[in-house]
Amino acid sequence: MRMKRKAQHYFLLLLRVGLGLIFVYAGVLKIQDPIAFAGSVAAYKLLPYFFNYLVAATIPWVELTSGLLLIIGYRVQAAAGIIAAMNILFIVLLASTIVRGLDIDCGCFRQGGEKTSAWIAIMRDIIFLTVALILVTEKKERKYYS
Repeated sequence: MRMKRKAQHYFLLLLRVGLGLIFVYAGVLKIQDPIAFAGSVAAYKLLPYFFNYLVAATIPWVELTSGLLLIIGYRVQAAAGIIAAMNILFIVLLASTIVRGLDIDCGCFRQGGEKTSAWIAIMRDIIFLTVALILVTEKKERKYYS
């Protein structure tokens, strides 16, 4: 029984740090080039001009902060909840591009690089969402990372 709890602890640790690293990476890339990220946000054709820059100036910092919190193990459920909410929003936005026939890059990671299809980005975001929800709902191991 003790071995099972230890394995579960390390599995949750791997999920937490892995998801944290992904969001730190995504946030840092966007922070380095906010103008390009604002262009990616604008490509979704959902927000007025000013709000594209506001989103581009804030979302990367939320990603970075949430990722760092996951990595260090502080306020994990809150950070994972924020990441889960962002991924739900990302999935809805990507689905809207498919429905509206927009052929754009998701703007998820490197700006101006190879285009990622909306379908691939949705599948990736579903995986991230699943991991975040595991971290939010796991109660037995809360003592390790709350």
